[in-house]
Amino acid sequence: MGAEPLEIHLDDQDIVRSLGHDVRVGLTAEAKWLPPRWFYDARGSELFDEITRLPEYYPTRAERAVLAERATEIADLSGAKTLIELGSGSSEKTRLLLDAFTRRGDLGTFVPLDVSIDALRASTARLAADYPGLRVRGIVGDFTRHLDRLPTGGRRLVAFLGGTIGNLLPDERAEFLARMRAALEPGDWLLVGTDLVKDPAVLVPAYDDAAGVTAEFNRNVLRVLNRELGADFDPEAFAHVARWDPDREWIEMRLRAERPMRVRVIDLDVDFAAGEELRTEVSAKFRPEGIAAELAAAGFRAERFWADPDGRFGVSLARAE
Repeated sequence: MGAEPLEIHLDDQDIVRSLGHDVRVGLTAEAKWLPPRWFYDARGSELFDEITRLPEYYPTRAERAVLAERATEIADLSGAKTLIELGSGSSEKTRLLLDAFTRRGDLGTFVPLDVSIDALRASTARLAADYPGLRVRGIVGDFTRHLDRLPTGGRRLVAFLGGTIGNLLPDERAEFLARMRAALEPGDWLLVGTDLVKDPAVLVPAYDDAAGVTAEFNRNVLRVLNRELGADFDPEAFAHVARWDPDREWIEMRLRAERPMRVRVIDLDVDFAAGEELRTEVSAKFRPEGIAAELAAAGFRAERFWADPDGRFGVSLARAE
């Protein structure tokens, strides 16, 4: 059936306006912050792909192990006719699901949603070539804003993998899950990947690798601001920090100013004191009972929970009630 023309709900101007809004809000806050979605320009995506292959970074391997073992069960339980992936990227892990659904023979449509037009165009072309019997319908959009644009009809399975749900703060997660439920019909399915709480000696190195790739990935957000908004950050003047918060059970990534500086961005003068930190990512870690409760509060019933053999990463399959 092949790849259809991309359905575009974001363009370059939308992205620049959204980035500018986040900068105004985050960099004028008393405790400065930026949302992690701005890591992922072309260079940031390359760096993240490199991170997933690092020995310290277990989540990608652990989630892939779960999907490799359970993909057939997921296909059989859900019986989905349409598979939707949020924040699809290259859809590499999703191929395990596509293979299982292809063997089952029921799946007609795959809908990857991502903010990057170029990445989505490339991935939909590859997927259409590799799965010639599948209709591939790419949507350029933001999963926090465009859930109402998802295709309707038929039994649907929405995959939200990679532990990305952990980048949302608790209130944001509740809002996202409620909006996700509103976009689905009773009997539709949600598949969610969640990194699990574990020893900080395992967690922290996954965000602070010995080769310094994650540090470069973290600083890349400043290069995005320089390029897109004409800012004058010196990325090398910021040190990478990864910290485990045992009370909130999440990892925080931060950039710490090595010296006092004033940065011009848009029409703002942003001052940093020596040692001041800019939070660039929260990555929440979950317990099985916790994610089940969050799903239930949004109107989903958790039907299955699987973890990799080492108990590092969980995948939940939930049904919309």
